[in-house]
Amino acid sequence: MNKTTKSLADFIVKSPTAFHAVDVMKSRLEKEGFTELLENKEWELKKGGKYFVKRNDSSIISFKLPKAEYKGFYIIASHSDSPAFKIKENPEMEAAGAYVTLNVEKYGGMLCAPWFDRPLSVAGRVLVKTGNKNDISAESRLVNIDKDLVMIPSLAIHMNREANDGYKYNAQKDLIPIFGDEKSKDGFMKAVAEAAGTKVENIVSHDLFLYNRVAPTVWGAADEYVSAGRLDDLECAFGSFEGFLGAENKSNVIMHVVFDNEEVGSSTKQGAASTFLKDTLLRINEGFKRNTEQYLMSLAESFMVSADNAHAIHPNYTEKADPVNRPVMNKGVVIKYNANQKYTTDATSAAVCKLVCDKAKVPYQTFTNRSDVAGGSTLGNISGNQVAIPTVDIGMAQLAMHSPYETAGVADLDYLIKFSKTFYSSDIAVR
Repeated sequence: MNKTTKSLADFIVKSPTAFHAVDVMKSRLEKEGFTELLENKEWELKKGGKYFVKRNDSSIISFKLPKAEYKGFYIIASHSDSPAFKIKENPEMEAAGAYVTLNVEKYGGMLCAPWFDRPLSVAGRVLVKTGNKNDISAESRLVNIDKDLVMIPSLAIHMNREANDGYKYNAQKDLIPIFGDEKSKDGFMKAVAEAAGTKVENIVSHDLFLYNRVAPTVWGAADEYVSAGRLDDLECAFGSFEGFLGAENKSNVIMHVVFDNEEVGSSTKQGAASTFLKDTLLRINEGFKRNTEQYLMSLAESFMVSADNAHAIHPNYTEKADPVNRPVMNKGVVIKYNANQKYTTDATSAAVCKLVCDKAKVPYQTFTNRSDVAGGSTLGNISGNQVAIPTVDIGMAQLAMHSPYETAGVADLDYLIKFSKTFYSSDIAVR
């Protein structure tokens, strides 16, 4: 692996869930001299300061303030979550008198088949009660059971001769992981408690997910591809983060935003549809002693890049791609368009994006869905309901989106870092 790809791989390995991804970014920000702000405390912002704020431990906004008055906000937004299986309450189930299995449900629109027959484990957070028995007090702790813990076994071809002819998976029947044999009864929450450094009886609640244990790898004739879990959208979160940390802007507030719950519609308190970004912008405005009109003026001078990976053309399914807008891995930033505004890109925001790419000496390409295929939405159009600023939707081309093991181009990560640093460092003027 080259240096940047190895750094991405390390970030992904340390980020089995959105909670872990945010914690890794928090640690890096603290090392870089950023100050944490709390939503339930007053903010004392200083010009030239560097800050970050979390919500739900799964979304994070970091920002750098100029030393003088600012014109607008330059934002790159991505998301921390990926499709996975969430562990239900009371998860243990007995099966066939010989196994203990775990009751799970699907989170997000996943490709189910790649989850079979590969080592999986469990990570997330638990809430541990603190204080005496009469206190209503708990603390959140990250959990990662760092071992090959569970497996979802396929049904043998002998017992389903039509398995290779297509199969509709039943999440409550086909996608249940094995935890252990009958002797492992009551052992799951004990394993979780041990990983959290507490006792089972102290765990009040949990948000736990399965994750793929297969390590990231670089492959291809010229080592041109990287495969890993959660490339959508940790690649964009990581690449834009690296660009953000290396950038300075004397005239604008630069912001790195990572939302949670994009994969399930963003309609949570920590999602793109929430007030998280708006609340943060308003508090920055207040910290500079600016009034409402000045806040609205600054929005008119702002720009957002919504960064969420894009579909590369698949060599085995070229007919699924648009006739002319067919992104390829390792060919640069993908600008995403949709006439119905599932992607927010318009002529103005596309022009800004292309000019940034030119300045950064980064190639760009375009993506649209076939006109007879409905596409998904992403962060830009959703966050615009709270903070209406010009926005372009971009991503890096990848294959196998929403698989637990996705593939992208090695060169594209460097392109994204260069693009992000150039965007944050620029002064944008499109009239």
